[in-house]
Amino acid sequence: QVRLVESGGGLVQAGGSLRLSCVASGSIISTKLMGWYRQAPGNQRELVASITRSGMISYVERVKGRFTISRDNAKNTVYLQMNSLKPEDTAVYYCKAGAGSYGSDWLSASWGQGTQVTVSS
Repeated sequence: QVRLVESGGGLVQAGGSLRLSCVASGSIISTKLMGWYRQAPGNQRELVASITRSGMISYVERVKGRFTISRDNAKNTVYLQMNSLKPEDTAVYYCKAGAGSYGSDWLSASWGQGTQVTVSS
């Protein structure tokens, strides 16, 4: 129901920055909650950061102080500003949107295609 188009991934040196963008189209109801997941080879996909339409934000501990999630509701876009990148941040980053959540279950969830972030040492 929601199409998510990501941009901003790429290759960056350790200590550098990237800004990921995810533009949503479709039902606004299904974008109440948006966030970024990442999955490194051999690892589970993990929730990195999430943000509600009203601005409630959460981060995984490993990125606190370095990553900032934000959204522009008028542009139907969520961003992930990633600073002080480390090689351990290397992963495919996925945008996700939902109408809300029930516990960890995102309602009416949609996924982006994923964008590769590679941090070299």
